[in-house]
Amino acid sequence: MIGIILGLIVLMVLAYLGWSIIWVAPIAAGVVALTGGLDLLDAYKDTYMGGFVSFAKQWFPVFMLGAIFGKLMEDTGMAKSVAVALTKIIGTKRAILGVLVSSAVLTYGGVSLFVVVFAVYPLALTLFREANISRRLIPATVALGAFTFTMTALPGTPQIQNLIPMEYFHTSAVAAPIMGIIAAIVMGGGGYFYLSWREKKLTANGETFSEPTEQNVEDREESTPNFLLSLLPLLTVLLTLNLLKWDIVIALISGIILILLLNVHKTKYFIKAINSGAVGSVTAIINTSAAVGFGTVVKVVPGFEKLTQILMGIKGNPLISEAVAVNILAGATGSASGGMGIALEALGSKYYDIAMNTGISPEAFHRIASLSSGGLDALPHNGAVLTLLTITGMSHKDSYKDIFVVAVLIPVISVIIAIILASIGLI
Repeated sequence: MIGIILGLIVLMVLAYLGWSIIWVAPIAAGVVALTGGLDLLDAYKDTYMGGFVSFAKQWFPVFMLGAIFGKLMEDTGMAKSVAVALTKIIGTKRAILGVLVSSAVLTYGGVSLFVVVFAVYPLALTLFREANISRRLIPATVALGAFTFTMTALPGTPQIQNLIPMEYFHTSAVAAPIMGIIAAIVMGGGGYFYLSWREKKLTANGETFSEPTEQNVEDREESTPNFLLSLLPLLTVLLTLNLLKWDIVIALISGIILILLLNVHKTKYFIKAINSGAVGSVTAIINTSAAVGFGTVVKVVPGFEKLTQILMGIKGNPLISEAVAVNILAGATGSASGGMGIALEALGSKYYDIAMNTGISPEAFHRIASLSSGGLDALPHNGAVLTLLTITGMSHKDSYKDIFVVAVLIPVISVIIAIILASIGLI
C-alpha cells in the first residue's frame, strides 16, 4: 500500500513539474513494483508494457482519426466557420456565451480539445475586445466549453473520455442520458453564471480588455466555408455513432471523407493537416497508454487488494468509490483519459461485477467514470490547461482561479448530483 501511494506521489509530483508522463509513468511503476516485491525488469517488460500495448492496440485508431478529423476541420476553416456563425447568432454583447457555445459545439462534434483552443482563440479575442471584457476570462470560457460537459457529460459525445468506459461496462456512448444531461446543465449553467458574475466584478473594478503583447496563433485571412456545410462533418460523426450505431472508427472516417469532399478546392491543406493530426495523435496515445501501463503494474502487486478493499469499503453507493478513484488518479496524472484508464484497468471488472450483483445499472458506472475523469484532471499540471494558457498568453496567476472553478470545482459538484440521481433510479 505504501509503495502504491509512493508511486502515485512520484507520478503526480513529476507530472506537476512538467516531466513527460511517457517516462515518468515507468519510473512510478518501478517504485510500485520494487516495493511490491516484483522483479523490476519483468514488471516493466511484461506487466507494464502489456498494459501499455493493450491500450494502444485498442484505442490508437480512435486517437489518430480523431486528431486528423479535428486538424482538417481547423485547416479547412470549417471549425472557424462554425464558431463565427454561432457568435453572430448569439451576438457580440454576449461574448462569453458565444465563445462557450462555439467551443462546446466543436467539441461535441468530435473536434479535439487542443484543436478547439487554436480554432476559437482568435474569435474569442475579437469578441472580448468588442465587448470590452478582460482577457483573463478567455481561458476559463474556452475550458468550460471544451473541457467539461461536452467532454464527459452529454450523451453521445465522441470524445475519448466518453468512449473508454464502453469497453469495461458493455455500454454505448449514450449511457445514462438523464444523469449526463443534468450534469451538463450543472456544469454549463453553473460555469456560465460564474463567468458572467466574474465579468461584472472585473468590470466594476476597472479591469477591461487589454491588447495582447503578441499574437499567439495564426488567423488565416481566407473566406471560411459555408456554416451549414461546416456543420455536416460534425453531425455526421454524431449521428453515425449514436443513431446508426456505427463503430467510432467508421464514424470518424465518414466525417473525414466528408470534409475532404466538401473542400476539394483546398487540397493544398490536406496532406499537412493529415500528417500533423497523425503525428500529434502518437503523443496523445502514448501518454495515455503510459498511464494505463502504470495502472496495470498497480493491479498485480499485493497491496492492490488492500487498496481495493479501502475503495470498495467507502460507505454508501459504490458509485462514490468509483468517483473517488477516477478523480484522484486523473488528478495524479493530470489527464482525464489517463486517470480513468488507470482506474478502470485496475477496478473496472470489479465495478462491473458489482453492477451485475446489486442491480445498479452499468450505464450509471459508465457515466460516473466519464464525469469523474473531468474533475481533478484540470489541476495546474494538466496538458490541456498548459496549452490553453500558452495560446491565450495568460499565466496561472492571471487565469487559473477561474479555470479551477469551471473545470474542477463545478464538475466535481456535478458528479455528486449525478450519484444522487443514480441512487434514486434516474439514469
